[in-house]
Amino acid sequence: MPTEIDGTLSPRYSPTYISATWDGTGSVEDASRALGFSRAKGYELVRSGRFPCRVLRIGRKTRVVTASLLRVLESGNPEYNDARSGCHPTH
Repeated sequence: MPTEIDGTLSPRYSPTYISATWDGTGSVEDASRALGFSRAKGYELVRSGRFPCRVLRIGRKTRVVTASLLRVLESGNPEYNDARSGCHPTH
């Protein structure tokens, strides 16, 4: 579910680009955009425990596990937290 800009897929948020360039974790902002929603919506989902991927809180930082994000992008199914009960990424 990469973000679309002007009708073309944004390569920055494609699974291929993410797997080639991200380390073990990525920002909530970038993961949210890859899933098709805004930064604000991403943080709202993190706070409510409904972000569709595994999220790590490290001190004051919140990071998204890259492998989890890739599985969600490829399958279209949320895999972590309360996401399975009804939170689906939108375009």
